[in-house]
Amino acid sequence: MAVEERTREANKEWNEVTRKVWRAAFLFTGGIILLAVTMALSISVGVTDISIRTVWESVFAFAPESTSHAVVRELRMPRALAGALVGAFLAVSGAVMQGLTRNPLASPSIMGVTHGAAFALILTIVFFPAVSNIGMTAAAFVGAGLGVILVFAVGAFSKGGLTPAKLALAGVAIGGMLSSLSSAISLHFQVAKQMSFWYAGGLAATDWVSIQILLVAGVVGLTLAVLISKSVTILSLGDEVSKGLGQNTFLVKALGVIVVFVLTGAAVSVAGTVGFIGLVIPHVARFFVGSDYRLIIPVSAVLGSLLLVLSDIGARLVNAPYETPVGAITACIGVPFFLYLARGEGRGSL
Repeated sequence: MAVEERTREANKEWNEVTRKVWRAAFLFTGGIILLAVTMALSISVGVTDISIRTVWESVFAFAPESTSHAVVRELRMPRALAGALVGAFLAVSGAVMQGLTRNPLASPSIMGVTHGAAFALILTIVFFPAVSNIGMTAAAFVGAGLGVILVFAVGAFSKGGLTPAKLALAGVAIGGMLSSLSSAISLHFQVAKQMSFWYAGGLAATDWVSIQILLVAGVVGLTLAVLISKSVTILSLGDEVSKGLGQNTFLVKALGVIVVFVLTGAAVSVAGTVGFIGLVIPHVARFFVGSDYRLIIPVSAVLGSLLLVLSDIGARLVNAPYETPVGAITACIGVPFFLYLARGEGRGSL
């Protein structure tokens, strides 16, 4: 009887795993199809609506003399692609952060990435006002790296080593410090108005150079995220369990930090501050596919892309012909979700 009971339990667990895998495959495939449709809609919607047929022709039968084709190729296609890539990057970064810290309220911003990028941008605007857009992007990326390095250093060299709680606390502390410095510098040199557009978040200024930066970051960051996904799943069970299974927890955390830096650094350098995607999407993915990060990461990438592309469409339609900052749209979705999570955490339900 005991053998039969164990067999039934094993079969039940196997069936549950199989269902989650199929569910993840369905979400991933369906999400890709829906993402293609929403990207086409994103390209066609704007101050001047462009038909889907014109969008198709501009991609596969480009006519240089056509204004509509030029608008699609040079403005709207990079914007739609950036929305998909940035959304995927932020969602995957959030999933990795939640796995590393075992904190359901964790998001990429606690690593100091956003605040580091803002700090570097302000210094660039103040001391190098004539710098090009690619120079601004590079500065933001360097600043994002600075934020991650500071957080990782403070957490790693503190007494007791790099624990999830220390990583989160170090991120909050470093982020607060960089945010305060950024505010003081922007007010002193009167560049607060210029920075306000970046803080609001948006994809309007995206060009093909930005897409190249995002693609390079995506190849590195997403590939590394997939490679460490199994280790993140084990690490999310706790350091003791992870070490007991022979895992190098320090190496996994270091690689996870690199993933967050590369993906979030590239995202915020191109789109500015777009909040809550890294918080909301991993929870949605986890609800459907369980706690295995080999499934959470790809599903989060697709759902994050879909959310930001849809938010960008909404940003253009809410107050047409003017644009609403896309960060405001994602905040309207994310703030209630954050309060729900915080309430659940306070009750110990998460």
